[in-house]
Formats: sequence, C-alpha cells, structure tokens
Amino acid sequence: MHLSTPAAKNSSFAVRAISLTLATTLALMLLLWWMGRDWICFCGTVKLWQNEVFSYENSQHIADWYTFSHILHGILAYAVLTRFWPKTSCQTRFAIGVASAIAWEIIENTNFVIARFRVVTVSQTYLGDSIINSVFDIVAMMAGFFLARHLPIYLGVVLALLLEGSMMFFIRDGLALSTMMLIWPIDAVRMWQFGG
Repeated sequence: MHLSTPAAKNSSFAVRAISLTLATTLALMLLLWWMGRDWICFCGTVKLWQNEVFSYENSQHIADWYTFSHILHGILAYAVLTRFWPKTSCQTRFAIGVASAIAWEIIENTNFVIARFRVVTVSQTYLGDSIINSVFDIVAMMAGFFLARHLPIYLGVVLALLLEGSMMFFIRDGLALSTMMLIWPIDAVRMWQFGG
C-alpha cells in the first residue's frame, strides 16, 4: 500500500500551482491580444530597460521604472496574505498573489483606465502595456513575492521602502502615488510630479 508523504503532497501542490500560474498567464496574454494590445512595443523593438518615463515607449518594453512597483506589489501581496491567512499554504497564497497581478494587468489595460491614467496622473503618454511588458510585470510581482518569502521581515520592509523611495526620488511617482492619483487625483501632487 502506497502512502503519500507530506513532501510528495507539497511537490504535487507546487506543480499544480505552477501549472495554474502558467495557464492563467497564457490566458492573460490571449485576452490582452484580444483587447488590442501589441505583443511588443509598437516601435518594433524590444528593450531590456526603458528609462524615459515621459515617453510613448514607457510600459512597452521588458522593464521600466514601474517594474519596481510590481516587485513591491509582490512583497505587499505576500505580507497581506501571510498576515490574514497564515494557515493557508504558501503555494495558495502565491496563486492568489499572481491572480491579483493578472487582474490588475487586465484592468490597467482597459480603455477606461488608460484614458484615466493619461488625464489624472503623470503618465500622459501612457498607451497601455505591451503584452511582453504585462508578462514581465507578473514576473516582477512573483520575484517580489519570492523575496518577501525568503527575506527576514525587516529586510522585506527595507526593500519595499527602497523601491518606493527610489521611484519617488527618480521619477516622482511610485505604487502609492500612482494608485492615489488614479483614484483621487490631487492637483498639487500632479504639479509636483511635473516638476512644479
């Protein structure tokens, strides 16, 4: 009689979680394509890093300044899910975190949200994400989750503050500011973001 061990169960669950993540990411890619997003930058090239924020190529390449906000999303997803559902397996929390990242990529790339970003935030040139950028945003979220899982709590907090602080310092934006401005725009903040 074969008895399954806890290690075998964990391995089986990990395989299911990874399979589900890959399947939902593929579904996201097809949905974004159906929504009219380009596979790569409309410029016809793929860059590893897009440094210029005030550019139509922002969110079109593999990584840019906003990649840091997706790493931060992963750190926060791990922290929140672990705090409120500590008995849930890490694989389940990871799957929920990835689902939240996928949901955001869908919402972020709707015509309504793209238009709102252009009107009320610093992202006046935002055209939506290319599909390659959306996929790597999800990879960045996964990386943040993984880091939070393996770092001591104080280092996770320091990393989160460094990421948000770097974005604030270098591009006058970040996860907190872009979320706030999208929901409740403040003219004084917007003027500061443009260097006023």
